[in-house]
Amino acid sequence: MALTVRTRDIPKIPGAVRLYRVSAYITGVMLLLLVLEMVLKYTPLHTEMQLGGSGFFVPEGTAGKEPGTFNLSIGILIAHGWLYVLYLFSDFRLWSIMRWKPLRFLWIALGGVIPFLSFVVEHRMAAIALDTHRELTAAQQREKEAAR
Repeated sequence: MALTVRTRDIPKIPGAVRLYRVSAYITGVMLLLLVLEMVLKYTPLHTEMQLGGSGFFVPEGTAGKEPGTFNLSIGILIAHGWLYVLYLFSDFRLWSIMRWKPLRFLWIALGGVIPFLSFVVEHRMAAIALDTHRELTAAQQREKEAAR
């Protein structure tokens, strides 16, 4: 038997969806930057990205070593890691409020590690959650009117 959303959690759904959407887009963009960084570093180009200094693309291993420069490649790696943690938190929050099955949590979590999947999964899960919210809110309204 499928679990249903608790009555006390119905008002929390829009906020959980909003946080999930924002974190999904940010994580998706960071993942695409990470893929770009990996292509630059591990293909015959062997370059890294840096901010400041003599250029944006520099030979591998030299980024961030000049005074006044920042290794953007490492910055992208670290930022994506921490933003993925936020994505997992928002995934867990939405999943637990909606009381979905465990496999759905894993499916959403995969969105943060497979390029472009976060955009697809976000669109689908947000639509499901908001449709459920609309249905539950309408049912509550009907119950209130029937009680009058």
